[in-house]
Amino acid sequence: MTNTNDLLTRRVQQILPTKEGLEKLITGKKIRLYQGFDPSRPNLHIGHLVGLLQLKAFQDAGHEVIFLIGDFTGMIGDPTDKSATRPKLTHEDVLKNAETYKQQAGKILRFEGENAAKIMFNYDWNSKLNFPDVLELASNLTVQQMIERDMFQNRLKENKPIYLHEFLYPLIQGYDSVAMDVDLEVGGNDQMFNLMIGRTLMKSMKGKEKYCLTTKLLVDSSGNKIGKTTGNAVELFGKPEDLFGGLMSVPDDAIENMLVCATEIPMDQVRDLINQIPSHPMDIKKKLAWEITKMCNTEEIANKAQAFFENTVQNKELPADIAELTIKAGVSILEVLKSAELGVSNSDIKRTLEQGGVEIEGVRITNPTTPVSAGTLKFGKRTFRKLIIK
Repeated sequence: MTNTNDLLTRRVQQILPTKEGLEKLITGKKIRLYQGFDPSRPNLHIGHLVGLLQLKAFQDAGHEVIFLIGDFTGMIGDPTDKSATRPKLTHEDVLKNAETYKQQAGKILRFEGENAAKIMFNYDWNSKLNFPDVLELASNLTVQQMIERDMFQNRLKENKPIYLHEFLYPLIQGYDSVAMDVDLEVGGNDQMFNLMIGRTLMKSMKGKEKYCLTTKLLVDSSGNKIGKTTGNAVELFGKPEDLFGGLMSVPDDAIENMLVCATEIPMDQVRDLINQIPSHPMDIKKKLAWEITKMCNTEEIANKAQAFFENTVQNKELPADIAELTIKAGVSILEVLKSAELGVSNSDIKRTLEQGGVEIEGVRITNPTTPVSAGTLKFGKRTFRKLIIK
């Protein structure tokens, strides 16, 4: 059984209206809670792990957990922390992105057996609202409430457009709480505005108190999100060696925050590990990377991922098994990289190339038009291909 104090403190940034009220509620009955996940990309990343572990803690404590896929709101795109309008996606786009979300989240949450978590889609109720329904829903909020949002204020100051569909995003997301009749919503600390809109709608439409719990974000000491700090999101359920290596790339000043928020290591052990960071940062970071890789896979796979990192990154050895890539003579390095199925975007490929992160047989290449010869290609720190000329 999860310790109630740990449940409401370990990964928690804020609880509204009060922590005491929520503590009383969860000790008195089984509550229904949820967190929404935006299917704007096909893989859950390290930032999602904090929310998943918070949901797991409530599930372990016997509460009803809903893993909500925002397949309706995902078509709009959450404007949180965005200085420009996000590209709109079709319903087919978001469903394709979310194809494996249950399988991925199932590494942390239990979707079968006793007190199984539920998976729901907000298209199921939002798509049924007609225009009079939306107007009635909107009558519960004021323009003043919506416009006070930070990113909207920033766009107004910078004379950047705010489109009505994204202006209404918090209203639509907030309706999820009403449709599912929840007691609690969980979300990252940057989501508090959206969570509070749902609280307002719940109180206005159902006369019910909905609690809001925000989790801490994975950031370094300067407040930069881990994904932004490392240059790309660390995917949880891709190649284990990429997960381990990505975690080894986080700055040392983020280790403490991640030990607390992104692992299930008991807090007495976490405090001991934190004390060792100043003198042994590499060892503690390896412990962090191993724990998360094990959680998302198995202990055996975590051991192999650590060995891969130590051999290829620390000792600069070549992996034993390198995938082959057959290419035509005279083709450019940029064309080769685009065809190598590296699992990154074309912009990431160009950036890595420009920044000196591409080598063939130990020779660094930065010019995208450079013709490629046979040999071992190294992309970044952990990706290799054996190039064979036709």
